[in-house]
Amino acid sequence: MFEIIRTEGHARRGRFRCAHGGEVQTPVFMNVGTQGAIKGALSAHDLKDIKCQIELSNTYHLHLRPGDQVVRSLGGLHKMMDWDGPILTDSGGFQVFSLSGLRKITEEGVTFASHIDGRRIFMGPEESMQIQANLGSDIAMAFDECVENPAPYEYVKQSCERTLRWLVRCREEHRCLCARPDCLNPAQMLFGINQGGTYEDLRVWHMDQIARVDCDGYAVGGLAVGEATEVMYRILDVVLPHAPEDKPRYLMGVGTPSNIIEGVWRGIDFFDCVMPARNARHGKLFTWQGSLNIKNEKYKLDTGPIDPACSCPVCRSFSRAYLRHLFKAEEMLAMRLAVMHNLWFYNTLMERIRDALDAGEFAAFRAEYSEKLDRKV
Repeated sequence: MFEIIRTEGHARRGRFRCAHGGEVQTPVFMNVGTQGAIKGALSAHDLKDIKCQIELSNTYHLHLRPGDQVVRSLGGLHKMMDWDGPILTDSGGFQVFSLSGLRKITEEGVTFASHIDGRRIFMGPEESMQIQANLGSDIAMAFDECVENPAPYEYVKQSCERTLRWLVRCREEHRCLCARPDCLNPAQMLFGINQGGTYEDLRVWHMDQIARVDCDGYAVGGLAVGEATEVMYRILDVVLPHAPEDKPRYLMGVGTPSNIIEGVWRGIDFFDCVMPARNARHGKLFTWQGSLNIKNEKYKLDTGPIDPACSCPVCRSFSRAYLRHLFKAEEMLAMRLAVMHNLWFYNTLMERIRDALDAGEFAAFRAEYSEKLDRKV
């Protein structure tokens, strides 16, 4: 399933296989299609064109619309989207954090008020596994609670202990579902999630505990949710030595190009974030010299591409002036082209990281690009 090809310090170069698609090269950035589509009018076919290796969809949102039973009746998420590559589905646990005003947590699970129509919804470990089984994803994430940073130590400790108990329940339910003769994807994997806020001792304790549960990979969750970037890096430095070395490591919801480079440096294999697509929809575009705001007046007559060093479909065909015009005219094409460029950039960033690791030159790559890519042009 997962093989480490080479290392440079703590950074890992690997390859990963699952039920759908060919061999995934890691480190990898997963492109986020929350409701089965990339926001910005990109289809699964577009994902192929922009070098996406893994697509990520949201359990909670697909449970509400169109309903996981509907997705199952359509043959699963792969058939519905016409995507033959790997899919990871999150567990709904992040909504425990992001919808904090609409939910109640108990030992059994979480009761939500739907953000769509207010109806009450219950989701616990078993329900999350059942929904993800109906979606037929290749990687299912364990149900957890993502705690706001900062949070009181005692609350975070109790949350970690509950998330551990939930993981055990997820593991049991997942095994039962995969053994059923009507299972859409019997080879579906399960990743556990490390929590613990910004408390080093809780992070280490929780990773040690979840590593004893037989999961196919392990994620670090609950970061980039309010803490300083330096704190996130400190937590990674502390917790990753306790993660199983032979399993994929996934940093959830992170982040900027610099965050990704620094995450790889510390030993992360998988990343995802809505930021590149979200920023693109507002005109913030990434280049190899830093980010730019394409809506700025100075691009009004600029006939050059977004980034002269980029070979994405947008930079090969369209000018900065044209893209700025589309945004100012509020044309839908503006968002589509901008999202396509930013996701190509992220997927190419991962390619260049892998190439640097292959050549034993990742330290030099990090020194050149980690700060540069977070600058504004």
